[in-house]
Amino acid sequence: MKKTYGIEVDCANCANKMESAAQKTAGVKSCSVNFMMQRMTVEFEDGADRSSVMENVRHNCKRVESDCEIFI
Repeated sequence: MKKTYGIEVDCANCANKMESAAQKTAGVKSCSVNFMMQRMTVEFEDGADRSSVMENVRHNCKRVESDCEIFI
């Protein structure tokens, strides 16, 4: 299942860092971040709890870019 979330990020490099961090999160099959649209599209692994996965995605993204935001 894919879901799109609004994000707030300051630069394209930061968006790339967020994308990379999200892709490494357990339960995420794939992720793409569109800096210009301020959107993150996440495809979840089968059976993954989207809510807990997204909390982990947010945590991992904050570790690489502390002032980013993901609107869950």
